[in-house]
Amino acid sequence: MTALLVIMFAIHGVRALLPLAVDQEVIWLFGFVPARYDASVMAGQFPGGFAASVWTFLTYSLLHADISHIVFNMLWMLPFGSALARRFGAVRFFVFLAVTAIAGALAHLATHQHEVAPMIGASAAVSGAMAAAIRFAFQRGSFLSLRRGDAEMAARVPALPLLRALRNGRVLAFLGIWFGLNFITGIGAITIGGASAQSIAWQAHVGGFIAGLLLFSLFDPVPRTILQDNTAGVAPPLDGSDLR
Repeated sequence: MTALLVIMFAIHGVRALLPLAVDQEVIWLFGFVPARYDASVMAGQFPGGFAASVWTFLTYSLLHADISHIVFNMLWMLPFGSALARRFGAVRFFVFLAVTAIAGALAHLATHQHEVAPMIGASAAVSGAMAAAIRFAFQRGSFLSLRRGDAEMAARVPALPLLRALRNGRVLAFLGIWFGLNFITGIGAITIGGASAQSIAWQAHVGGFIAGLLLFSLFDPVPRTILQDNTAGVAPPLDGSDLR
């Protein structure tokens, strides 16, 4: 999480030093622009060419409109991302964030075809981290339970299988609140840096969230046998040994 914060703020700090025209060029080059994938002549007018049509599925998540935008995203990332980083480890954590960011871009592309405005921000990856965390964070002894242990043990509490998670009252309550807030904010707009109102790419949030919820098990390092057999909510051993 420390590395993620340093990367995000460092990128924004460097951009703040650039002339406005150069910074705008950076946004067009690394932001996600749905119109870039339009078969019309307009698609060829964006900088970066074919390579940018590939890397912008990820690089858009490293850019933010202003300091309030990045602070807001990182404040949401800190509690859920920290839990996930402890559980996944650094490599899996960063790969997972990349996958959910890409999923968010795909959802935005599917719902904003031909749109010229670039999308930026880590919200899709933040949403993915939140979705993944609720697969285990409400379990007894974990981060959002009423009775929790130390952080390392809380990160190793067995996760709920997806279908059971979708029947868990606390998970369902969280889902209802999360989707409700995204719907409310999505139909409105926010003012970034005192400038004109900009729409919120809530579809990208949903895409990242669903990807995080569905793909969590592919990244989860807790042995599956423990997930199946440990029904008492006891955390598995920290050495990752298989209990059979």
